[in-house]
Amino acid sequence: MVKTFSPSGNAAPALHIHKKLIGFALNMQGFLPVIAILSFLTAVVVVFQMYLLSTIVAQVFIHKLLPSQELFFKLLGCFTVRSCLIWLREWYAHTRAIEIKSCIRKNLIQSIFNKAGNPPKHGKTGEWVALITDGAEKLDEYYVKYIPSVVHLAVFPVVILIFALWYDWLSGLVLLITGPVILLFMFLIGTHAKEQTQRQWESLSRLSGYFLDVIQGIKTLKIHNAEKRENAKVFEESDRFRLLTMKILKVAFLSGFVLELAASISVAMLALQISIRMIEGLMLFQSGLFMLFLAPEYFLPFRLLGANHHAAMEGTATASKIFELEQRSFLKQILPATSIENLTPVKIDFVNVSFNYPEANSPALSNISCSLLPGTITALGGRTGAGKTTFANLLLKFESCTLGSIFANGVSLDDISPELWHSQIAYVSQKPHFFNATILDNLLMSNKLAGLDTAVEAAQLAGLHETILGFSDGYQTMITENASILSAGERQRLALARAFVKDAPLLILDEPTSNLDPTSEQWISQSTRALAKGRTTLIIAHRLKTVVMADNILILENGTVVEQGTHTQLLNANGRYAKMVATAENSNKND
Repeated sequence: MVKTFSPSGNAAPALHIHKKLIGFALNMQGFLPVIAILSFLTAVVVVFQMYLLSTIVAQVFIHKLLPSQELFFKLLGCFTVRSCLIWLREWYAHTRAIEIKSCIRKNLIQSIFNKAGNPPKHGKTGEWVALITDGAEKLDEYYVKYIPSVVHLAVFPVVILIFALWYDWLSGLVLLITGPVILLFMFLIGTHAKEQTQRQWESLSRLSGYFLDVIQGIKTLKIHNAEKRENAKVFEESDRFRLLTMKILKVAFLSGFVLELAASISVAMLALQISIRMIEGLMLFQSGLFMLFLAPEYFLPFRLLGANHHAAMEGTATASKIFELEQRSFLKQILPATSIENLTPVKIDFVNVSFNYPEANSPALSNISCSLLPGTITALGGRTGAGKTTFANLLLKFESCTLGSIFANGVSLDDISPELWHSQIAYVSQKPHFFNATILDNLLMSNKLAGLDTAVEAAQLAGLHETILGFSDGYQTMITENASILSAGERQRLALARAFVKDAPLLILDEPTSNLDPTSEQWISQSTRALAKGRTTLIIAHRLKTVVMADNILILENGTVVEQGTHTQLLNANGRYAKMVATAENSNKND
């Protein structure tokens, strides 16, 4: 079973990335030891195989004897056992690689769910998709071929070398000297190929992200007659990726040639000294032939590692992107669940909270201190860019405070796992997302214990029950991700009904009445009041009607709470809120 492994640190040099990737393999119980044992057994079998082969050849060419059937059967047995060991090593590596990839992909997706409240804000959606799908698959070659070949190189040649030094120390010395030279060639070639492989993966990520963005915006492109221009850009990115791939293939072929040449020269040096000793009568034909047969086997793991080195480069290039997400604070180790009993009702306290986005010059929120009380509605108002969304993201644990802390009933959110905290929140956004399932499944997704009766009651409270019954399949009606069979107001009511079903103590609404017709707006307002009863409610308000219904109003400006109070109190203060109300009323009169 794979243990949870959460690498830390910056996206870094290849050696550091290799250490992180090997860490996953080390946490896979038995992975490396089993590969090492199989490599050791293979080396032992190869020694016997080459000894039997050299004995048979010597009997035929030197002694003019027909080898016994026993020797042939032993040789055939060595071939069979060796083939089985190689197959078993590859099968085992492939099986464990699937588990490691699954663990990495699961941790990546779970970390995105736990931390990334708005992923597209931090990178193109297509790049994320490419990383989770193609990126994780790139690691398949790394764990199936590269890691086993590294372990094989650490075990197999050592066994051959030890036996060669014991059997014929001079031949063993030649192997001992030439082996590290090949490793040096591999290092030099790998250093050159690493940068090109990194650029290739970055090009593939750009191409995937750009292509997906074009597909998603194809209607807009057609309306503005921009499809030809975007097609040209896609072709340009594709051609750039092709050129980079060809460069990498050129390096791969060149590296293969260099390694083969180095191995051939090493075998030639061994053959030269063996032939001289045989001519001088210092070495038997069978012994010399045995060493010559062992030499190519000794260098075979070096050649395999060189051939698989390209797979390693692709794996490290992919891994660097995964660890880059960690550097952006997406991949955080999941915290142990802190007990948050008696969370109903819940009191939220912001204590000197500040937040900075990584690339921003000024803080999005600065020194925020306020409370959200149980059984009350708190409206968060302010101009666009004032920090309302950031405020909500911090409360949702989509972001972490740069300074200060947020407390739920006295427990810091930093000490509560995202999964546990999200189970206490019902969230309704301006554009709610639904899944390709039935209306009933979409309603019950937030509460596994709820049933049809709960869903019907929630739909009635949201004013959607009659609409659902109007479909031929009722609550079993299939909807798409966009719920296109429903109007904008009905989609909003469905989201509110889903919040009713969850029955969480903390309710966060992002202007639920935005862009709705008057009838839908009235229904949503009534449903919102019903849903907020007995709960701690935060509404990100963009409209005056939404703000007025709140028990407490927070006005943000440049990331700071500049006014706080009820609607009447803030009007009497004749400050920023009063000016906003006057502006809104004048706008309504003009309309």
